[in-house]
Amino acid sequence: MKNRYIEKYIYDDLLAKMVFIGGPRQVGKTTLAQKLGSAFQSYVYLNWDSRRDKQVIIKEMWEPEAELIIFDELHKYDNWKSHIKGIWDTRKHDEKILVTGSSRLDIYRRGGDSLLGRYHYYRLHPFSLAEVEGLFFSADTVTDSAPILSFNHKGKNMESLFQLGGFPEPYLSQSQRVIKRWQNERFERIFREDIRDTENVVNLSKLELLGSLLPGRIASPLSLSSLTEDINVSPATINKWIELLCRNYYIFKVPPYHKRLERALKKESKYYLWDWSEIKDDGPKFENMIASHLMKFCNFYYDVFGIKTRLNYIRDREKREVDFLLLWEDKPWMLVECKVGKPTNMNHIKYFGNKLNVDQKFFVIKSDRFDYLDKNNNIRVIPAEKFLMALI
Repeated sequence: MKNRYIEKYIYDDLLAKMVFIGGPRQVGKTTLAQKLGSAFQSYVYLNWDSRRDKQVIIKEMWEPEAELIIFDELHKYDNWKSHIKGIWDTRKHDEKILVTGSSRLDIYRRGGDSLLGRYHYYRLHPFSLAEVEGLFFSADTVTDSAPILSFNHKGKNMESLFQLGGFPEPYLSQSQRVIKRWQNERFERIFREDIRDTENVVNLSKLELLGSLLPGRIASPLSLSSLTEDINVSPATINKWIELLCRNYYIFKVPPYHKRLERALKKESKYYLWDWSEIKDDGPKFENMIASHLMKFCNFYYDVFGIKTRLNYIRDREKREVDFLLLWEDKPWMLVECKVGKPTNMNHIKYFGNKLNVDQKFFVIKSDRFDYLDKNNNIRVIPAEKFLMALI
């Protein structure tokens, strides 16, 4: 059973508070939870999708000797917030609580009996290159200043991760036959089970159509008006469904950055898949893979250390664009452009780097044939197999 990158931090937090783990279906939440459970003398695993476990949860009839209680998919229970609050407030000295779910557990704290202050929330991401190579961040503290990336390692599994994606089952299988069936099954379970169980969607077939169209719309600002025409629903419905797919970890959002940039675009966001293996074209697929690694990096620093890290992109009315801008404590920190082929026009990175006073600028290439510092523009051209190893 592979170690996961947030495992030690979750264990430490469990000793003081409840821990919620959110993340996409089949990313390894249950496996991680049960592995954490094995560190205690005894634990109980209860899944709301199980008819038997439902009654155990509602009546609180699990083994009294259990040191850790794991609740899986508990957010599907309408009264879950107040229920778990009551358990924690009366038993926290005897039982530790770990909650996992394939929908964003953090948003369910709004309204009703707030759980704020009683838990820590983690987002579990698919495997990244550093993780499959066994390179883990292990520090217990970080400084407030943004880190300077160093590139001391080269990943050997870059191509297989690119082709198979980072979800444990297809990646560990190393089989194209496995991944095709796995993709179909995961799509059906997200759209026909997870969403159906938590949301009232009138036209599920059109929502599925939206899901099937999105892999072809990656790497560009998403035109909601175009989707409205293609699916024949209202703009308000498209907006609602996009948020629904974000909430259920099918896609994630990268908004535009416009502060200190007078002519920057402000409205249209980019969206990327949690599973980049669904994308057919290498260019958008590679950009999605880089986006996933950068988002994992941002979420890790926020979830573990409370550092306000955000992922954006930049585009202005003159059509200058850089794929990604990372913010560290709300300040521009790092610019990243990515490309499958050889590096081309670096003027946009240079322009926005000067405008935003960003020192760390990278042009990430899929090929390993380009690795140098462009001294004229102070831009590091670097293969993905080295760049991604410097992340989480």
